Amino acid sequence: MLFAICDDCYEDRVEIRGLIEQYSKSRNAGIEVVEYSSGGEMCRSMEELKKYTMIFLNANMKREDGLKIAKKITNIYEDIPVVLVTEVLSYALEGYRVKATRFLLKKDLKATLPECLDEILDELKKKKQKMSFPFVEGEIVLEIQKIIYIETNRHKNVFHTTDDEYVLYKKLDEIEEELSPYDFVRAHKSFLVNMRYIEKISSYNMRLTTGNEISVPKSRYQNVKRKFAIYKGA
Repeated sequence: MLFAICDDCYEDRVEIRGLIEQYSKSRNAGIEVVEYSSGGEMCRSMEELKKYTMIFLNANMKREDGLKIAKKITNIYEDIPVVLVTEVLSYALEGYRVKATRFLLKKDLKATLPECLDEILDELKKKKQKMSFPFVEGEIVLEIQKIIYIETNRHKNVFHTTDDEYVLYKKLDEIEEELSPYDFVRAHKSFLVNMRYIEKISSYNMRLTTGNEISVPKSRYQNVKRKFAIYKGA
């Protein structure tokens, strides 16, 4: 795995690098680190950024707006975790708006960075999970993260994915059980939704990042909101 650290403070880069290398050694994780002193240097070739497993970025550098840099990265590579590191707590809300994965205070790094790495690396492992399904179109191996939602009509289930749509004849209850280790929620008796694609839940309605909207019945509403809040770390 290759991590990037972008911070205009040399001492802070050294501290973050040291903590990551210490973590890598203790977990036998095989992490390598590349340092950048500016966002301009790191983003000189946006194509090159796809090689990174994770990016640690100072949100409030002296000559650059780290939040704008974070937004630029997440708009292109939404699957690369961007961890904002700063001395100012007020940046936390802004970090959420630019789709940062985590927000860490510099004064707490020794305590919070290892836990942050544990959580993100565990999430990345889940995203890379694959499962084989006997679709009408044939046996197909899907990456779990590419399933947006599953819509059912009796035993006919339509898998809406980032690439295509596939049909599977099976009870949705059984599919829900198979996908239970992953981040899916039963929004409706006829819909099983991957929470990574949920943008907002309000007024008994679920809006997805794809633009789709799914109604959430009153009987399920509080439980669905609770599960989504836990998923988001709220």
